[in-house]
Amino acid sequence: MTLSEFREQAGQWLRENVGAVAGTTERDPFDVAVFHSLPFEAEQALLEEHKRWQRIKFDAGYGALDWPVEDGGAGLSVEHADVFAREESTLLPLAPHELFSVTMHLIAPTIRILGTPRQKETFLPSMLRGELLACQLFSEPGAGSDLASLGTRAVRDGDEWVINGQKVWTSGAQFAEWGELIARTDPDVPKHAGMTAFLVPLDAPGVEVRQIRQMSGGTSFNEVFFTDVRVPDRLRLGEVGAGWNVALTTLAFERGGSSNTAGVGGQFSQLVASARAAGRIGDPQIRQQLAEVYLRQTLAEIDLLRDRQARAAGGAPGAVGSVRKVQWVDKLKLVSDTATAILGRTLLADTGRPGTYAWNEHVLGAPGYRIAGGSDEIQRNIIAERLLGLPAEARADKGKSWRESTSRSRA
Repeated sequence: MTLSEFREQAGQWLRENVGAVAGTTERDPFDVAVFHSLPFEAEQALLEEHKRWQRIKFDAGYGALDWPVEDGGAGLSVEHADVFAREESTLLPLAPHELFSVTMHLIAPTIRILGTPRQKETFLPSMLRGELLACQLFSEPGAGSDLASLGTRAVRDGDEWVINGQKVWTSGAQFAEWGELIARTDPDVPKHAGMTAFLVPLDAPGVEVRQIRQMSGGTSFNEVFFTDVRVPDRLRLGEVGAGWNVALTTLAFERGGSSNTAGVGGQFSQLVASARAAGRIGDPQIRQQLAEVYLRQTLAEIDLLRDRQARAAGGAPGAVGSVRKVQWVDKLKLVSDTATAILGRTLLADTGRPGTYAWNEHVLGAPGYRIAGGSDEIQRNIIAERLLGLPAEARADKGKSWRESTSRSRA
């Protein structure tokens, strides 16, 4: 089947089936929020519709188009997956949700690459059918961009690990059944070498999830506490001490997945609609800014396709994901600047006019992605060192154990 034939077939199937999930969570044409500000019940309902839609897709063969057949996919090319994603983004009425994206595009692929046969058998079918959602348990109050400084401890006790510590800024944890956790298992080796990854059930005794209220009103972020949580060794993801490599794999998927086509935040078409409604579409300065947004969005789509083609063999993404992440964050800022220029003071008050005050959620949320998934500074270091071959940044803790470097920083 050629791509054009597949596009026609997929489009026809989508038109016949998207009505199964249309309803109370149907997407507002001016939903430009970067982070959710939905009430708890509404956010839960949105996730349930995403889960139902994923089951419908998977049962029809569209749930994992470019995954290998042996892992539950359709065995098609990344080009087929991109064609379907474009058609779906146009026809599907559901707003995106980060937890669903994290499950499908970050954690499931990490398990597919690094998981044991038993872990793949346990988790991947449920994830691909939308029956199981999982979050990232990475960042901590004292370990954000410098993730390797994390202090959540996992101590081995026979065939189990006992986990104590805290994670923070965990997207969707209040709705997730599982989490991919990175913990410190050896404090007496350099910090990058003493971490191990685990798959942790969030209903386990000793796990507590607390919501964090955002300035936009939502609670999509959470902090998660672990008190003597016992996890069997069979839920360890990767080798003992190899947690940094597991984290890099997941983060590379995260940075590579930061896409201007993901429907997160405002898009070019929404800016044009706001400019028309405000009578600014003929303003040459506004038109120039709109052209820049369109250019960034188009280039991002090209880079996304090139990145996916480069990973068609099934390997983990590399440092090029940092390039795309920086590019996406810059585009978010440009969208905010353009919306502000179009609307002026009408951005400040909710007058009921569509496409005006709604942009506040974008303006308030866009700066958050400068630190989400690794700060801009971290991304530029990765680009400089791993892609451009520039000298590595000087590190005072190089060669020192985590315990030694932590005690000195506290002193």
